[in-house]
Formats: sequence, C-alpha cells, structure tokens
Amino acid sequence: MANPAPVQDEEATPKKARSEQLAAAVCASVMSGLGRPRNLFRVSAVRLWDNRYRVNVQTGADSVSTHIAHSFFVSTDDKGNVLESIPPIAKLY
Repeated sequence: MANPAPVQDEEATPKKARSEQLAAAVCASVMSGLGRPRNLFRVSAVRLWDNRYRVNVQTGADSVSTHIAHSFFVSTDDKGNVLESIPPIAKLY
C-alpha cells in the first residue's frame, strides 16, 4: 500500500517564512550594534516566546572549531529591531 501524500498546511508556510524573516532581522539588528567579529561563522536567533529571542554569535575557522563568542537575550519590536538586551549590546568590532 502506497503512503498518502503529506497534507500541506496552507497557513504554515507563510507563518514559517515570517518567522524566518523576523529571526534574520533580529540577527541583523544585533550585528549592527555589535559589529562583525573576526572569523564570524554564524549568527542565529531562536524565538523563545512573544518577541523574545536568544541570539548566539558563533566564530571559528570551520564548523569543528566554532564557539559562541557572544550570546544575548533580546526583546524586539514587531519588525525585529532590538529594544532590550541582556547583556547590553556594545560596539566591539
């Protein structure tokens, strides 16, 4: 018996795209305040609840040697702009 085709949630795709756009905007906002560290590997923002995110800035020459150089707990507006950060974001680079 063949497996039925997966059912697509018509609302899930736009919500996921919006969520990814907001995460990218949050990353950009943090990096604007911090600057670009040497050997930047990745910046990731994970939504925790409402407009609150954990943002990690990873550095390293490759995926084996990365480490989290900076980590921030941020609250944002609806466009992804950082309103508050713990610890505060300071221009370091």
